[in-house]
Amino acid sequence: MQTLTQLLSGELKGTKTLKLSCELKEFPNEIFDLSETLELLDLSGNQLSHLPENFSDLKNLKIAFFSDNVFKTFPEVLAKCSNLTMIGFKSNKIDFISENAFPINLQWLILTNNCIKKLPKSIGNCIKLQKVALAGNNLNGLPNEMSQCKNIELLRISANQISEFPEWLFELPRLSWLAFSGNPCTKIINLKNELPIISWNELNVKETLGEGASGIISKAEWTNESAKKEIAVKVFKGEVTSDGFPKDEMNACILAGKHKNLVTVIGKIENHPEQKMGLVLELILSNFKNLAGPPSFDTCTRDTFPLGVNFSISTIFNITKAIANAMRHLHSKGIMHGDLYAHNTLIDEHANTIFGDFGAATVYEITNKTSTYFERIDVRAFGCFIDDLLNQNFEQENSLKQSLIQLKNDCMQNSILKRPIFEEINQRLNSIS
Repeated sequence: MQTLTQLLSGELKGTKTLKLSCELKEFPNEIFDLSETLELLDLSGNQLSHLPENFSDLKNLKIAFFSDNVFKTFPEVLAKCSNLTMIGFKSNKIDFISENAFPINLQWLILTNNCIKKLPKSIGNCIKLQKVALAGNNLNGLPNEMSQCKNIELLRISANQISEFPEWLFELPRLSWLAFSGNPCTKIINLKNELPIISWNELNVKETLGEGASGIISKAEWTNESAKKEIAVKVFKGEVTSDGFPKDEMNACILAGKHKNLVTVIGKIENHPEQKMGLVLELILSNFKNLAGPPSFDTCTRDTFPLGVNFSISTIFNITKAIANAMRHLHSKGIMHGDLYAHNTLIDEHANTIFGDFGAATVYEITNKTSTYFERIDVRAFGCFIDDLLNQNFEQENSLKQSLIQLKNDCMQNSILKRPIFEEINQRLNSIS
């Protein structure tokens, strides 16, 4: 993070990245002194409500973030920024977006947690769109013109007011990570087995283990009447996250139940000092590590791996089998995971695999005529998952590798009905072994 003093003094001349969070109420004109080099501008955490009309003078700008400000209208001037590919206005007060407000080369749009009731039809002109985050708004639908955005791969429309699911989404050939829980069109869950309630006072929270879009996971000690036990605690960040409502994630966790390849949920937290929602989870052994890192600005929707990582084909096969087994279990209960990624996967040195993070999960009606379509969206994500792992394998092709390549290709078919379901995928994998 840089300072306003540095900007005003000219110390930042030539920089490609500028991040300022200092209660700004007006856009500093000195930013235009960086127009020849500036590519990423992050003015999140300020009090900005508008942008100057000559904002497009920042001709090399590729990424612009204005999260946690007070914008009520999406700035039309952004449409004039021809190189702008990534825009973020998370947690503002936006309730209006005019037609043709989006730049034509937009790839990544973040409008989570605003007050948007309607998207402009012109979003259909943004044919390069890959990643769209719209959770936590007041949308009652998506414009049909958005069906022209054939490159969308990740879409978050949870926690809105969508009464009828837009079935043209099934025709998007690359859609792989979809979240739409917390809408009137989603299934109402009647849980037969509620989780035990665990008081926050019984938990001694220790170090942080990890952080995701929906919450923070910490190691803790649980003391009840009979014994002490080391566990993990997930505390949700707020009423709505980039994936949706915490209560929907909790319900999906409960509905999923126990499976050897899924994180085990023990109970729900009550009496949190800030009244936040949370879960108590089985503590995963410390020898389990994240399989990958989350996507970067450059990869957009695909996971990142440390330089030089090389997974053997047998390791990839074992991980693939475990995830396919877990996904078959979830879809047998009508749960679309929505976030099937290597960065949500933990493995140990023997490729034992645990899958988690239900933040983007959506429960759907299995008897619905389109129920396997939801499954096949997860299947495409599974194909991307295999593809990412195969890209970290440098062995010569053998029959096992050829089988995984073929499975990956089948899972990533553009036509949704040409993709196998997880029951078929499990049968194929079992026949290989």
